[in-house]
Amino acid sequence: MGFSLSALGRSKGLVKPRNAVPAPAKGVYTTVDELVALEAAARDFNFLRKQPVNRLLAGRHASNMRGRGLSFEELRDYLPGDDVRTIDWRVTARTGKPFVRVYDEEKDRPALIVVDQRMNMFFGSRLMMKSVSAAETAALCAWRVMNLGDRVGGLVFNDTRIDELRPHRSRAAVIQLAGAIAGQNAELRADLSDHRGSGQLDLALEAVANVARHDHLVIVISDFEGHGPRTRDLLLRLTISNDVIAVLVYDPFMLDLPETGQIVVSGGSMQAELPLGHGKVRGGVADFARKRGEELMAWQQELGLPMLLVSAAEATAPQLRRTLGQLAWRQRRR
Repeated sequence: MGFSLSALGRSKGLVKPRNAVPAPAKGVYTTVDELVALEAAARDFNFLRKQPVNRLLAGRHASNMRGRGLSFEELRDYLPGDDVRTIDWRVTARTGKPFVRVYDEEKDRPALIVVDQRMNMFFGSRLMMKSVSAAETAALCAWRVMNLGDRVGGLVFNDTRIDELRPHRSRAAVIQLAGAIAGQNAELRADLSDHRGSGQLDLALEAVANVARHDHLVIVISDFEGHGPRTRDLLLRLTISNDVIAVLVYDPFMLDLPETGQIVVSGGSMQAELPLGHGKVRGGVADFARKRGEELMAWQQELGLPMLLVSAAEATAPQLRRTLGQLAWRQRRR
């Protein structure tokens, strides 16, 4: 098939499944007030594993972070930004390369929440647009991290720009992030030009890598449209010295196509009308969606990257609560 999921996002002839419920107006866009109101829903999230040593989203308490504490853990290569007081000069002199001594410690970790608000996210067949689902997921994560006492910042990107907010430990920081998300979300509309920032996902990840040198929590919330080898390399680079979570936002339309009707897809200036009642067309669309999903989910094993699934056809908070409660985080020693 020669089309992408972003093309479906621009479809004007979408045929919904027979049992689909029309999306309410509030599911098309979100507001700062709605994102701020999610603070209460995030308070009972179980982001933490039962054993402190394995906690991934950890606040100001013992964790698997390393720093200048009391208990020696290991030697590792010096990274830009490391405290020069931790350099082991004997090992450095012996090897000719700078090494630092790493200790267990109690500390917070800054969180960067990366939110996709490109045109490909402006699609939804049932409850809400993927862009709204991504916005709510980001707000819930930001409130939970802030309530744990950690610093919160983020990068919000669309097809033409990236808004960066440095991490701070305050409610104002979360509200500022919500404002950036809602601002870009409000700019989405069906009659936008055909320009698509096909490389924006990678540009956003590059911007994250420039900020999150090490010991950050990075949460990437996107449908990962336009991903490629560079995307994988950037995520691998981030996971080497940070904790990274990917949240794959999807719409179940591609997984449950109606048996009749037509859909108009666009890849820019060209449009095509696909008859969903045609077996080969349905099979091609299904194969495209399945292979793409398998490729993204394979990153869990290849990169050690938790990949959470969030459907735009369901309420966001219950999904995150359920998914995070079931996920067994893999303890990773850097």
